[in-house]
Amino acid sequence: MKKKTWTSLALSLGILCTACSNQPKQSPEKLLAQQIMQDTLMNRVEAMALDVVKGGFNAGDGYGEVWIRDYNTFIELAMEVMPDSLIQDNLLTFFRFQGETGDIVDGFIDISKATSWEGGYKYRFSKSESRYAAHKNTVETDQESSLVQAVWRYVKKSGNVGFLKIEVDGKTVIQRLEWALEYLMNERYDQKYGLLWGATTADWGDVQPEHPWGVEIDANSHFCLDIYDNAFFIIAINHFLDLTDDVATRNHWTEVRDAIKKQVRTHLWDAKAQKFIPHIYLADSPFPADFDENAIYYHGGTAMAIEAGLLSPEEIAVSNAAMVANVEKSGAPTIGLTVYPPYPDGFFQNKGMYPYGYQNGGDWTWFGGRMIQQLVRNGFVREAYDEARPMFERVVKNHGFYEWYAKDGTPSGSGTFRGEAGVLYKAIEDFRNWAEQHKE
Repeated sequence: MKKKTWTSLALSLGILCTACSNQPKQSPEKLLAQQIMQDTLMNRVEAMALDVVKGGFNAGDGYGEVWIRDYNTFIELAMEVMPDSLIQDNLLTFFRFQGETGDIVDGFIDISKATSWEGGYKYRFSKSESRYAAHKNTVETDQESSLVQAVWRYVKKSGNVGFLKIEVDGKTVIQRLEWALEYLMNERYDQKYGLLWGATTADWGDVQPEHPWGVEIDANSHFCLDIYDNAFFIIAINHFLDLTDDVATRNHWTEVRDAIKKQVRTHLWDAKAQKFIPHIYLADSPFPADFDENAIYYHGGTAMAIEAGLLSPEEIAVSNAAMVANVEKSGAPTIGLTVYPPYPDGFFQNKGMYPYGYQNGGDWTWFGGRMIQQLVRNGFVREAYDEARPMFERVVKNHGFYEWYAKDGTPSGSGTFRGEAGVLYKAIEDFRNWAEQHKE
């Protein structure tokens, strides 16, 4: 009886083991989906992001203004905790300061705090907006594109298409969006190359090298073409096309977008090096003649190019590998590394633009997080998850969202940088959406 029992038990175990061995193995996608859905670190970062945006709409504790390039990246996060009326009011305020040729300001600030000083901001005032003063960094070419994108994000998340019909000083929102795009084509379009131009900056930055502050075009500025401005413009056109249903308007801007995309690939993409050329100068460069600027890799502009649909899956893989390699070579914390290698010391008069400082090789989650989003959306989810973890970890470690990080990981700049919170919040949302689709 005892022998029969053990034999029966052995047979039963054998059957069970055979049954176990015949069970299909879980796919790598399913295992990753489970890992993402069980990730408590993401939960903590998400909660911290929601909390920090409750503090207001300015970029962070180091800024008094509401900036459009920042608001564009945390508007969806703000919509989770702020009244819809305030979200709309901020957007409409930018339209109230729209210039006579359609240009958009960088930001606005309480008029009582708009103090002027020699060489400082030149404030703009509006007859229809007495609460604030505004200013425009003329070195940049991204304010108009940022506002188009921000309005699109608001409309898509809220479903409030009626917002596009609101009139501001005689023009509807949708008309003003197109006017902003037209400004870029009328005032910042180079006929020779068929691309937008701006002043020289490091990648997506807003500081030119020829001035100690460097935010306003002057007689010393050097004009050039770069990938960030043009990729951002393409994204804005795509968003505008999604907002308008006028056939003639759609046809026109589709043609413009397609032409810009073609010219980017023709002039700014270095097929041999599999990277974007930092700058094509319309006249001369502000840097020494023997300086090989094309050795520099632009992380932020490349991420925006992926969002603009300018790179193939194979090129995305190569680009991500290059970013990871740059991080390893530089010793930087994450792929938020702005540029690599950085511009040499003294190439920018702004003292904050030293190698691996600020926008010259500082590590900015503000753009690294957007690269994570693009990796997820293009199917590189494992890579995205591994590369996002250090970004999540340092938020918790430093008890907040910082503007940028030094090469050794030291947090710098604004300590409540809402742009970082916004892009990480969206990245977490993208991870979870993907995981939900691949959990079974």
